[in-house]
Amino acid sequence: MDRQATVYQPARGGSYLTVDFDLTPFTVAWEITRACALACVHCRAMAIPRRDPRELSTEEGFRVIDQIVEIGRPILVVTGGDPMMRRDVYDLLAYAVSRDLRVALSPSATALVTRRALEKVKNTGIHMIHVSLDGSEPSVHDAFRGVSGSYARTVQILKDVVDLGIPLQVGTTVSRRNVHDLPRIAERVSELGVTVWNVFFLVPTGRGQIADLISPEEHERVLNWLFDLSKTVPFHVRTTAAQHYRRVVIQRTQAGRHGGEAPSGATAYVTGAGYSFRMGEGPVGRGVNDGNGFCFISHIGDVYPSGFLQLSAGNVRDQSLVELYRSSSLFRALRDPSLLKGKCGNCEFRSVCGGSRARAYYLTGDYLESDPSCVYQPRASQP
Repeated sequence: MDRQATVYQPARGGSYLTVDFDLTPFTVAWEITRACALACVHCRAMAIPRRDPRELSTEEGFRVIDQIVEIGRPILVVTGGDPMMRRDVYDLLAYAVSRDLRVALSPSATALVTRRALEKVKNTGIHMIHVSLDGSEPSVHDAFRGVSGSYARTVQILKDVVDLGIPLQVGTTVSRRNVHDLPRIAERVSELGVTVWNVFFLVPTGRGQIADLISPEEHERVLNWLFDLSKTVPFHVRTTAAQHYRRVVIQRTQAGRHGGEAPSGATAYVTGAGYSFRMGEGPVGRGVNDGNGFCFISHIGDVYPSGFLQLSAGNVRDQSLVELYRSSSLFRALRDPSLLKGKCGNCEFRSVCGGSRARAYYLTGDYLESDPSCVYQPRASQP
C-alpha cells in the first residue's frame, strides 16, 4: 500500500484502473536463471549452484520480451535465482527497455553485484532494483540467506544503488525466524534511503517450510502494524503473498474517513500496488493475485500464475504468452472470483483480495480454497 492510501480520481482515470486483467497482466516476473550462490532457507526456486542447460537462450529471451510487449506492456521483473549469473543479463535488460517496458531487476546479494556491475545495469535504463534484506543484523540475515557475510554485502549493495540514483525496493520475507526483527528492519530501510519496502509473507514452497509460517493471528497483527508504519515512514509499504493487507487497509481507511466526501465529479478510491477499491459504494474493487494480473515465466519457459504457485499452464517454446495467459483453463479459473471456496468465496473483499492462491494451494492442495493465513470472518459467514 502506498503511503498515501486514499486518493481521489475520476472513475475511469489512471492506467492501473483501465488495465483489463483478462487480457493483460499488471506484472510479469521472469526467472531468467535458477543459478545462485546463496542457499536461502525460504527460496521458492530451490536455486541451484550452476545454470540449467535448458534455460531459454538469449534469442529465445528476446522473443519472450516481444511477447510481453504484445500482451500489453506490463511491468517486467527480471529475477532468478540470481539473474547476474547470466552474462547476457545486460543485453536482455537493454532490449526490454528499448521495447518501452518498465523493467525492474532483482539480483541476489553476491560478489557479482559490484558497483561497476550496478553502473552497467543503470546504463540499460531500468526503472528499479530490488534487493532482499531479511534481518537488521548479520545474525538474523545471514542465517536466512545461508551464507556468512551476506548482510554486509547486502548493505553495501543497497548503499551503492542509492548512491547511483537508481530507485530501490527492499524485500523482506516474514517468517518465524525474523518476525520479531521487523521494527528494526524497518529502521534500517528508512536509514538507507529506500523507495519501497516490499514485505513478503512466506509461502511454504521450494525450501520454505510450514514450520516457519507465522500464525493467522500474527499475520493480522503484522498487517495492522504495517498500515500504522506506512503513515509515518519516508518509503512506500507494499506486501506480496498477503493480499489480505488490502482488506486491512480498506477497513482501517474507512474507519478513519470520518464521513469525508470525495470532491465533486470524482470517486474516492483506496489504491495501492496492484489493487484499487471504491469507497462508500459497497465492496467494489479489484486486485492483482496469482494468475489475475500477474504471471511468472520460469527459466525454462514454463508459465505459472506466480513464482509461488508453480502450476504450469504451458511453455513459451510451444505457445505464446498471450495465449497461455488469456486462454488457459488455469489462468481463467484464477480470474473468476465466483469459483473461490470457503471463507474466500463468501468474502465481500474477494475481488480486491481473494487470499493468496499459492498459500491456499500448498496448505490445502486446492488453489481455489481459502487462504488459511487470514483470520477475517466475512459478513456472509457471520450468524
